[in-house]
Amino acid sequence: MDASEVSNGASPGPGPGPGPDSGAGTDAPSRASAIVAVLAAVGVLVSLMQTLMVPLIPVLPKLLHSNASDASWAITATLLTGAVANPVFGRLGDLFGKRRMLLLSGYILVAGSLVCALTDSLVPIVAGRALQGLGLAIIPLGISIMRDLLPPKRLIPAMALMSSSLGIGGALGLPIAAIVAQNLDWHVLFWGSAIATLILMALVTVVVPESPVRGSGSFDLPGAVALSAGLVALLLAVSKGSTWGWSSATTLGLFGAAVAVLLAWGRWETRTKAPLVDLRTSARRPVLLTNLSSTVLGFAMYAMSLICPQIMQLPRATGHGLGQSLLATGLWMAPAGLMMMVVSPFAGRLITARGPKAALLSGTAVMTVGYVAALGLMGSPVGVLVIACSISGGVGLAYAAMPTLIMASVPASEGAAANGLNTLMRSIGTSTASAVIGVVLANMTISFGTTQVPSLTGLRVGFLIGAGAALVAFLVALAIPARKSAAPTSVVPDQRSPHDRPTGAAGAAAGSVAEGTAGAAATDAVEARA
Repeated sequence: MDASEVSNGASPGPGPGPGPDSGAGTDAPSRASAIVAVLAAVGVLVSLMQTLMVPLIPVLPKLLHSNASDASWAITATLLTGAVANPVFGRLGDLFGKRRMLLLSGYILVAGSLVCALTDSLVPIVAGRALQGLGLAIIPLGISIMRDLLPPKRLIPAMALMSSSLGIGGALGLPIAAIVAQNLDWHVLFWGSAIATLILMALVTVVVPESPVRGSGSFDLPGAVALSAGLVALLLAVSKGSTWGWSSATTLGLFGAAVAVLLAWGRWETRTKAPLVDLRTSARRPVLLTNLSSTVLGFAMYAMSLICPQIMQLPRATGHGLGQSLLATGLWMAPAGLMMMVVSPFAGRLITARGPKAALLSGTAVMTVGYVAALGLMGSPVGVLVIACSISGGVGLAYAAMPTLIMASVPASEGAAANGLNTLMRSIGTSTASAVIGVVLANMTISFGTTQVPSLTGLRVGFLIGAGAALVAFLVALAIPARKSAAPTSVVPDQRSPHDRPTGAAGAAAGSVAEGTAGAAATDAVEARA
């Protein structure tokens, strides 16, 4: 660890740490590759968790012996706990070890999977899904572990791979889960997730050393409680407002409580000596604008994830539906995840050559064009495939830049907490999109038999809203200070000669693109059946 890391308050923690002996240094490329592969696989698994319940949506109330509104809590619970887990586990990782907290999150995910696998009652399922939501903290922890352990030359391709793996997991999860749900008992989904998580956690234990970077201070328990309460109130109001009524006392009360609690939390965080989130650091222009852009991007990403599957599954008799089954829809949408893998090497090279801001601007521009083009491409499955792939490609470019921008502007000892906050902001964006797009599609409908389905105009308005969100993200990105070399420095010293070392940005390309998206979509679908 160099002097700059010490000055940031980082101190070596227990565990082997990176370097020649541990195998994470430049003299052991095979060990570094193993670390990357295991962490990327964990990212895929976490993304798959978000789509487990999607194939069960039509029969979820029957399976849980409840009505549709109550059954939707099996989705909402994961959204709420996932949002809380990101900043809390991030800070715990900075203080007590990122790998240690990653393993804890993984074993909690296993526990949640087992609870769901062993019951068919509503309350235990909701509890199990809430525990699974805590596993979402694995994503920002894994990003920070890569930054701490890998030598400079491996950072960009490694985190680009993790970014693409997350996209693949989210896209492939739907058809995989649909096949299992249609041919096997639905509990197999949770047994499979428990076994797969146990295997990956064992691999993490064997392959991934503990990060040597530590933050200073103590854990801010009052701040964690206040932030959790504020987030739960906010996300409950956003995710359930359409069910309870946007002007109802419950919804307005939750919004009011969220504002009051989060303002009080912010005041506390600026006064305590060891805050859960360093708001002064978060208020730096690059961090603030990146988080704001992440929120808007989360919104733009989710609009596509909600609208395209609906176009695919609406009956052809409506005049604008494509009449595809759930499984066929999942297979048509799966290449959008593969597009993340295609884009990731280019994103890494772009970040190295031009800086992360260029990748963010390119991604948001591609997304904007993709949404506008969608207005003329939504008449066939191939057209919808082109829409999804183009927008997903833009998302891959944009999200590849996010951790690089964040970690270049915060101390290494606060990396996990900062990434957790960025992931939280993205989740708030997807949840807000769920509410906005849901309202648009619910109010712009046509009659089809005895039911109401989204109209062609409503779907087009949804695409235009997505284009507007992507454009706003582009404009916000323009205001981020342009520093070509603004990238996190690796904790692992580069052992090559100065002539062989890269001079470009040694950043990290990542982003949990599918994170929260399938969960929010599932919530809307369940509630639509109420």
